[in-house]
Amino acid sequence: MQKTIADILAEVRAIYQELAKRPVTRSCVARTECCQFQLTGLTPQLTKGEALLAAKAFRATGRRKLPETDDGACPLLQRATGRCLIYADRPFGCRTHFCAAAGGPYARKEVLDLIRRLEDLDVRLNGDGPRKIFSAVADALDELR
Repeated sequence: MQKTIADILAEVRAIYQELAKRPVTRSCVARTECCQFQLTGLTPQLTKGEALLAAKAFRATGRRKLPETDDGACPLLQRATGRCLIYADRPFGCRTHFCAAAGGPYARKEVLDLIRRLEDLDVRLNGDGPRKIFSAVADALDELR
C-alpha cells in the first residue's frame, strides 16, 4: 500500500512527539544561535520524510521558494523576526541540537531508535539518506507541487 503525504507527515510527527516525551532536560528559548550554520559549523541533515514535513510547513506560511542566503543562516529562519518559520515542525536535528544554552546535544544513544525510524521511513520513500537542510527542503518543495 502506498503511503499518502498525510500518512508520511503523521509518521514524522509521531517520531517528534516521542522525542518530546523523552526525559532529557531541554530549555530551548528560540535564541536561534543554532540556526546560524556558518557560525556553528553545523548544518541539520534531513531525511526525506522530515524534508516533506518541513516543506509542507513552509508552504503553510504562504511561501513557495526558499530564500537564497549567503549569510550562512538557516533558510527557514525569518530574518525580520529571528524566528523559525516552521518551529512546530522543525527537523529532528533542530530538536536535538547542540546549543549549550538549551542543554547541549542529546546523546545519540538516547535517540538512536528515533533516528532509525526516520531512516527507515527514508528508505520506504526512496530517499537518498540524510541531506543538508537547504537541498532537502528545496527538493521536497518541488515534489509537493
